[in-house]
Amino acid sequence: MSGRFVRWYPVVFLALLAALTVWIDQRVQPPPPVRDGSTRHDPDFIIDNFSATRMNPDGSQRHSVQGTKMTHYPDDNSTHVETPRFIHYDYETAPVRVTANRALVSRNGENVYFIGDVRIIREPYDDQNEMRLDTEFLHIIPDLDLAQTDKPVKMTTGASQVDAVGLEFDNRARILKLRSNVKVTYASPVGIPHLGR
Repeated sequence: MSGRFVRWYPVVFLALLAALTVWIDQRVQPPPPVRDGSTRHDPDFIIDNFSATRMNPDGSQRHSVQGTKMTHYPDDNSTHVETPRFIHYDYETAPVRVTANRALVSRNGENVYFIGDVRIIREPYDDQNEMRLDTEFLHIIPDLDLAQTDKPVKMTTGASQVDAVGLEFDNRARILKLRSNVKVTYASPVGIPHLGR
């Protein structure tokens, strides 16, 4: 009997080794993909030439957005907008308009990311000139009146210009921070001599 066991020992050992290999392989494999459509990134609706407005509690306009096309994706609840035109209404100063090639609006509209040829224009008011800002990317948090970017920016007011890399703007506190590489070209008002640098 022991001689027969010795002869079959390599076969039994290889069979156990094969079974162990199959078991380990099954344990380390990722689960099979779910085929219920939940992992797809397909739009659930598309709207051409749309306009939407968010109101303040008193019924006045807070901000509005328009675009040539809006596509909503239910898997992450994001909205993609082509050629967006965003207007923030500030009744103490002047409206601020933002345009870009495209925008991404996160879930519930908490964050708006403007991408490509971003231009911000604050219209003139009182004795303030029009202010224009150009960049390639801008992140806006509409409900907090915050805007920021880590890309190069060019800000023009009248004949003066500021170039920088990165910007943070708190519209409520009226605080503008330029992050780095700031260069200013200042044009003196007419009648005031320019004293140099």
